[in-house]
Amino acid sequence: MTAQGNELIDKAAAEAFTQLANTGDRFERYDNAHASRIATISDEIAKIFHLARHDRGSLRVAALLHDLGEVAMERDYIQRAGSLTDEDLLDLARHPVIGEREASRVGADRAAQLLVRWHHEWWNGQGYPDALRREEIPLAARILRVADSYAALTDARPFRPALSVEKAKREIADHAGIEFDPAVVNAFLSLEFLPELESFAIENELLSAEEKPVSKGDKWEMFSSFMR
Repeated sequence: MTAQGNELIDKAAAEAFTQLANTGDRFERYDNAHASRIATISDEIAKIFHLARHDRGSLRVAALLHDLGEVAMERDYIQRAGSLTDEDLLDLARHPVIGEREASRVGADRAAQLLVRWHHEWWNGQGYPDALRREEIPLAARILRVADSYAALTDARPFRPALSVEKAKREIADHAGIEFDPAVVNAFLSLEFLPELESFAIENELLSAEEKPVSKGDKWEMFSSFMR
């Protein structure tokens, strides 16, 4: 977290949440910082919309804790069965609700808890867990949705390589008005000179990802943070 980001949250809480975020990143098999990267990207977008300081603080906390529910659920599955079945993967769609509970348990404020719950809601109403649509979704949650997706796309996952900055931005732009609030997408695309926007794609993976057509199924995998 940057010094500026630390100013938005109580110092002790910031340290605790960052440790939880780092643990979550490792559990989710991200080789690079993921949650803290999302927190910074989200905050830069929030500044464009002139979100109040306390709202930016809640957004930063939610970004750091957004995958707590997924971690809790997958840990339970692995301890119980040793691997994830297809039914388990579908059940993981409940992870934002579990994440809301986990965020409460670790001391996140109520606004942050709700942002964790709603960070998979889609602009067109096809998200989960509550099928909110358009402005029913709080602006901060719409911001978190874009930042989370971009950070995931530009980092390698077990099921696909990282995409380049250009390819990832095209995917985000292509889903404006579907998954993402178009105004938030426009704000995101206006960001420049931000280290957290850099891709972790490596040359051989980049060529493979750029040359391979993106099918409907591939798009769902890329935009679903719980797919394996």
